[in-house]
Amino acid sequence: MNLDRRLWHQVARARGLLLAAISAGLLAGLLLIAQAYLLSQAISRVFLGSATLDDLAPLLGMFAAVAIGRSLALGGAELAGHHLADRVKMALREQLLAHLVALGPAYVRDERSGELAHTATEGIEALHAYVSEYLPQLALAVLLPLIMLTVVFPLDPLSGIVLLLTAPMIPLLMILIGKAANWQSRRQWTQLSRMSAHLLDVLQGLPTLKIFGRSREQAATIAAVSEQFREATMSVLRVAFLSAFVLEMLATISTAIIAVEIGLRLLYGRLDFDRALFILILAPEYYLPLRQLGARFHAGVSGVTAAARIFAVLETRPADCAPSPAITPPPIPTPPFELHFADVHYAYDGGDRPALNGLTLHLPAGQTVALVGPSGAGKSTVAHLLLRFLAPTAGRITVNGRDLCDLPADDWRAQIAWVPQLPYLFDGTVADNIRLGRPDASLEAVVHAAQQAGADGFIRALPDGYDTRIGERGARLSGGQAQRLALARAFLRDVPLVILDEATANLDPETEASILAAMETLRRGRTALVIAHRLHTIRDADQVAVLMDGRVVQYGPPAALSAQPGPYRRLLRAVEGNQ
Repeated sequence: MNLDRRLWHQVARARGLLLAAISAGLLAGLLLIAQAYLLSQAISRVFLGSATLDDLAPLLGMFAAVAIGRSLALGGAELAGHHLADRVKMALREQLLAHLVALGPAYVRDERSGELAHTATEGIEALHAYVSEYLPQLALAVLLPLIMLTVVFPLDPLSGIVLLLTAPMIPLLMILIGKAANWQSRRQWTQLSRMSAHLLDVLQGLPTLKIFGRSREQAATIAAVSEQFREATMSVLRVAFLSAFVLEMLATISTAIIAVEIGLRLLYGRLDFDRALFILILAPEYYLPLRQLGARFHAGVSGVTAAARIFAVLETRPADCAPSPAITPPPIPTPPFELHFADVHYAYDGGDRPALNGLTLHLPAGQTVALVGPSGAGKSTVAHLLLRFLAPTAGRITVNGRDLCDLPADDWRAQIAWVPQLPYLFDGTVADNIRLGRPDASLEAVVHAAQQAGADGFIRALPDGYDTRIGERGARLSGGQAQRLALARAFLRDVPLVILDEATANLDPETEASILAAMETLRRGRTALVIAHRLHTIRDADQVAVLMDGRVVQYGPPAALSAQPGPYRRLLRAVEGNQ
């Protein structure tokens, strides 16, 4: 009946609200029985006892009070259901965001950002009707008919038997329809996720599409994806309308059977009028909880479909390495850091695509080590292993002799400043983007970091200076300006380990020279790892490690490596030949 055990555990944490919603629904059901009884008594007294309006005043007053009480109970049930759904959604959003952060860029890079955003927003929102309506109604669909049967059986066993035998037909039909509905709902969810992901890809790549004249083709693709989603949605609606029609028809036929058998016995004087009328009034309400469950059945299907994707993300294990068994994690070693990779292996795609094959690398304390090599040699993998975005499949990485896996990941990352090739800038002010390195920094510290990075001049030329909003991904800045802000973050962070990943790529010579000067200042007195393709940018490195096929094939000072035959000299000649 569309129950997901993992989602149920989330709901169980707010079981008080769930019990309140069910209790209020039960109270509304009991008051409904009281309404039916009072109404049958009033009609019976009018037709058989010739009662006047004054005679019925107490009954009508009680009927009005019960009706008001039932309305309040129904409102309370709905309110408790909404609060329950809000609490579950909030908890799941927090868990999903925290887990995505724990999974890190290695996981997000392999997923479509639009699909993940859809899961975190619309996916969790799809649980609202499931939690607030379907789950409470599932309990009420069992409890309320049982309560009504306990009332009807003592009054008229035959009617009770008819009700008992006809009721299971509705859940059985829901199960049969549910098999088709589940498949259709999963198809609709897949199409919606695909459409969301593709639309975001197109929006992010719109400048490129316009330049190459491919925007019309992508518009046609989006139209095709939208049409597939429309067809999937219409399939779900067809199943929903068909099931609603069949459920209403079953409930109507069952009520008609009750009416016929009661009418015949009433005609032959085998049943009292007031009892017959009470059961006739109650019969449609007996099927009402089951009909409402059928109406909310598709909310249950959508909720379970969305929950399957949400929990697939939550159950994905982070790629970070597991620490050795210890009572308490050891503290971060005292800087400066000396790092050593010992026979480190790593492979992507579950081991199908090796990146590092027995890497051994030494980063001396307080020195700059440059990683060079062809594309795909494993340079970025080394940086991601140091950042704890990935975990070695074999081998060890040590920091001042301690295993990196034993150190708390967040505490370790707090010791690192990372300047990537394409820094991400958020849609905020310049100061806020620089403060990403240290959120509690004062404006004076932010300005000083910008000055060290050579960014203060262009920042003050902006319309609002450090309060200028720069747009998503730094849309209002050039590549060199964005890179200077990334360097300012690193200066503001002021940590003992620096990783510079192709930080001068795609820059003009003048901008590159100024950024190289700022990077030299940043590296001074710190342990630094520099990843570079442009070999002239690493001439002042203390050591150069040449990577080929996931291994270090040469290691030493750049001057010494350039003077001896080997891969480094060949790389230098290739660069000189291209200039």
